[in-house]
Amino acid sequence: MKKAFILSVIGYFVATMGVAYPWHLVLFHEKYMAMGAFTRGTPIMPFGILAIILQGIVFAYFYPIFYKHKGGGNPIFRGLQFSLFMGLNVWTVMVFATVAKFKIEPVLDFVLYGTAFQIIQFVLVGIVIGLLNREPSAAATVP
Repeated sequence: MKKAFILSVIGYFVATMGVAYPWHLVLFHEKYMAMGAFTRGTPIMPFGILAIILQGIVFAYFYPIFYKHKGGGNPIFRGLQFSLFMGLNVWTVMVFATVAKFKIEPVLDFVLYGTAFQIIQFVLVGIVIGLLNREPSAAATVP
């Protein structure tokens, strides 16, 4: 397995947890609880960690394909492009599908908090993925 792939999975995990933990469990935990977005007092962390690792694997696998398809270029810019594109899919699930399935009130607050979080997360992830794949050979092939 390529070093850039492993580092990209780790980078995704660190960038995501670096934002997700303080955002969801410290800064806005009470707000999310009051909205009804969190119904479990203590989250099952292994599932959250597994979700982030699996997302990191997907990002690390597909970024080189995206980068090569786009013809290279500035890896940080390409990392942001890729991350925001992929993040769009995650955002729809984490924000719209969640609010559609659970009794969360006020809906607009949840959408705004969720959107802000996802933007921060995927901008950071894009920068990290781009930096970790900045060598032309690192992002030119799939592991």
